[in-house]
Amino acid sequence: MKQAFFEQRHQTSWKRFAKRLEQLESGKRQESTEKPEDFAADYRRVCQQLALAQERGYSSHLIDQLQQLAMRGHQQFYRHRSHLGARILGFLVAGFPRLVREEWRCIAVASLLFYGSLLLMGLLVYHFPDLVYSMMAPDRVAEMESMYDPASSRLGTLSDRDAGDDWQMFGHYIMNNIGIAFQTFASGLLFCVGSLFFLLFNGLVIGAVAGHLTQVGYIETFWSFVIGHGAFELTAITFAGGAGLKLGWALLSPGRLSRLEALRQAASRAVQLIAGVILMLLIAAFIEGYWSSITHFSAQVKYIVGACLWLLVACYFLFAGRKRHAPD
Repeated sequence: MKQAFFEQRHQTSWKRFAKRLEQLESGKRQESTEKPEDFAADYRRVCQQLALAQERGYSSHLIDQLQQLAMRGHQQFYRHRSHLGARILGFLVAGFPRLVREEWRCIAVASLLFYGSLLLMGLLVYHFPDLVYSMMAPDRVAEMESMYDPASSRLGTLSDRDAGDDWQMFGHYIMNNIGIAFQTFASGLLFCVGSLFFLLFNGLVIGAVAGHLTQVGYIETFWSFVIGHGAFELTAITFAGGAGLKLGWALLSPGRLSRLEALRQAASRAVQLIAGVILMLLIAAFIEGYWSSITHFSAQVKYIVGACLWLLVACYFLFAGRKRHAPD
């Protein structure tokens, strides 16, 4: 391809890219129609065109022009990429709790289903002990009893493990909890049915375990174990369920949008919720592996710490990310 034709063909895109660079370099806000991924694509295209110009032996004037565009594009591209950490921090400090408050309806429904079924089954099993076997096999019930036996030196999945195994249990808790959360979230694509099922199922199983262990007298070991990490883990499950219900509702009631477009818009917010859920489950796994399982502290101390963690979670989602109004 001749140089003149090459310049004529790409001159408009070069001017547009140069104009956008000027806006970025001056700190002006980008136009609403221009997306960050468009800038990345334009930058890569300029780099490819520079390589072509050098390979074909075009004039040094054109090559210098393209090199300048590529160098300026490189600076802006990696300067904005370096803001990723700040965006993540901003999401954790303000964006995530704000999003939870905005999506309170689906989260409230998920919480009602999960905690309602948990409380109902817990009360039923406490008053009718044999009912636990309708939810769990006898050997599983026996395993639960051994896990929270007051005589155990460690509480949880492996009561006889030593401190060196804590990191393994930490990994186990992460995989197990994130698996449950994704299961509850992704199944919402089945027109909400999947998320409804897993919210109810997990609530019933946890309620059955809580009711049975309370009824047999393992009150201090069980409740002192779950109260700490439960603030993050149980809350995260309801958020995952709420995100799944949001996906399913977009398919059931898309309004004036097509189902695909409604799902796309719902997914953009639901995925953000799941990002926060993953962080909460990481925190829960850490607490469960390194705090909940130990027996060095009394149940009263664990209750106090657990209550503080529940209060911390509540305050975070109620107050974090709210804009302060300037005084009149």
